[in-house]
Amino acid sequence: MKTLSRQDLEDILYGAAILGTGGGGELSEGFAMIDDALSKGKEFRMVDLDEAPQDALVCTPYMLGAISALPEEEERLYDRLPRSDVSSILAAYARFEEYLGRSFYGTISCELGGSNTATAFYAAAMAGAYIIDADPAGRAVPEITHSTYYIHGLPAAPIVMANEFGEAIICENVLDDARAEHIVRALSMVSRNDIAAIDHALEIREIRHAVIPGAISFALKMGQVWRETRAKGGDIAQAIADQGAGLVAFRGNISACDWETRDGFTYGNIEIAGSGSFESDTYKIWLKNENMTGRLNGEIHATIPDMICLIDTETGAPVTNPNYYTGQSVAVVVLPAPKPFTTEKGLLAFGPSYAGIDQPYRPAVS
Repeated sequence: MKTLSRQDLEDILYGAAILGTGGGGELSEGFAMIDDALSKGKEFRMVDLDEAPQDALVCTPYMLGAISALPEEEERLYDRLPRSDVSSILAAYARFEEYLGRSFYGTISCELGGSNTATAFYAAAMAGAYIIDADPAGRAVPEITHSTYYIHGLPAAPIVMANEFGEAIICENVLDDARAEHIVRALSMVSRNDIAAIDHALEIREIRHAVIPGAISFALKMGQVWRETRAKGGDIAQAIADQGAGLVAFRGNISACDWETRDGFTYGNIEIAGSGSFESDTYKIWLKNENMTGRLNGEIHATIPDMICLIDTETGAPVTNPNYYTGQSVAVVVLPAPKPFTTEKGLLAFGPSYAGIDQPYRPAVS
């Protein structure tokens, strides 16, 4: 068991934001949750899968929705609704324990990202539970089906949800994660595109084979390398590539970009004009919450499940979507896909075809 310090937590969230490939939520939201728990004297205690009792009950808390702001006319639809003074994820957590008549031993993050990793941590710390050093994605992903839970056929239901308006919903008898995605996404879209959900309430013995062990430790190390390189004024993009066994695929300045909120997701395009050794070249990223595809001079260079990470080369910060802008100096770092997604089942769930690419998966990093 390791009690995570404020520095550990900061490193984890920065590492998770890098591995989040533009998704996984805002770092500012993640730090707000972490600091709220610390201000209340809570501890963040992490255990690995081998330390946790086999009959320990764990769950996966997360926030689901688009990662961009709603248009003003849609925001007005919510003006008349009350706002709860209880965090929606904590409300869902308490309601789930009440529903089950049993306390959770700990939480597993649904993905790596600046906010969603912190969401699972926050729920655990506030309840006096443990953080499990594992993850069902090893990166950030747009849908519930993009997980090792889905690959291994583990049931998501029952699912407990809550939103900022104090509304709570319990879903039972959900066929599979694909149906869960449709239900939770639909409820998010009528909850200001932001709903707290908790699913996969299972015992350690049921999930240990179906998650990526050490995922949080990996994010911690990535964040440490990021912080140390930044403090020394080093090449952050190259340090990230080296730590993640990837490559710096491109450097330049954003020449054009756009985004829109549609069907509960954030869609966008980023075009980068090359500089230095990449002068006269272009790199285009298409995103659906996360960075999905990268094209070098019009040709496919990288696709999911590889991790296409965008780094601001002036600040060193990972770029979260849609917080990019014309003229921004950036580097594209591509890291290898988490291994479960490179299997036949993994690629069916989260491979090139999901991104609309009609070709086999070709790893960008050999």
